[in-house]
Amino acid sequence: MNKVEQTNQYVDLIRVKSSEAILFCSLGKDSLVLLDLIYPKFDRIVCVFMYFVKDLEHIERWIKWVKAKYPKIEFIQVPHWNLTYILRGGMYCVANPKVKLLKLADVVESMRLKYGVHYVFLGMKKADGMNRRLMLKGYANYENNGLCYPLADWSQRDILAYMKQKRLPEPVRYSKNASGGVGFNLDCFLWLRENYPGDLKKIITAFPMSERILFEYDNGTK
Repeated sequence: MNKVEQTNQYVDLIRVKSSEAILFCSLGKDSLVLLDLIYPKFDRIVCVFMYFVKDLEHIERWIKWVKAKYPKIEFIQVPHWNLTYILRGGMYCVANPKVKLLKLADVVESMRLKYGVHYVFLGMKKADGMNRRLMLKGYANYENNGLCYPLADWSQRDILAYMKQKRLPEPVRYSKNASGGVGFNLDCFLWLRENYPGDLKKIITAFPMSERILFEYDNGTK
């Protein structure tokens, strides 16, 4: 049995219990592959995208593509839980000690309550690192109290092979070495300055002190 067949079996076990699902969709490779796998099986899928800065043009273009490719989904955007740490700690902004710190589990639970859906799919893999491997180890059928990890045993090679087979486009890569989301790092800021200067301006407007990242690079101070 190959990885796709095995994953479909796991997903089918959930589908027997519910016709609805929530998918945390970062618009990265793993979440797009997972969406493609579960889309034909569920009557209702609520895709949750967590943003750092809302309404970035290059992200909105990807969201538009996802909605066109999978028209039955409901696509919503919520602030990333990491934002609470950034805002409270004052990372590239004025610190706000009144911000309540959140975790991913808090966002998951709020989405469950809001949409009345118990089963939540996440694209985490053991291959993502030691912490993920320890977290996913031992879950029966990679489901834990409604949290579902069907890609747990997939490798990055498996993900890329599936994307090639299904002709899924590769998501934005801000550098040759990484494929993470928008963040306060030089590779991301350089990519945005070259390709989407308007998006860079929005980020700097929201987090004024982040302009320092490019200032230090341009002036050779870092």
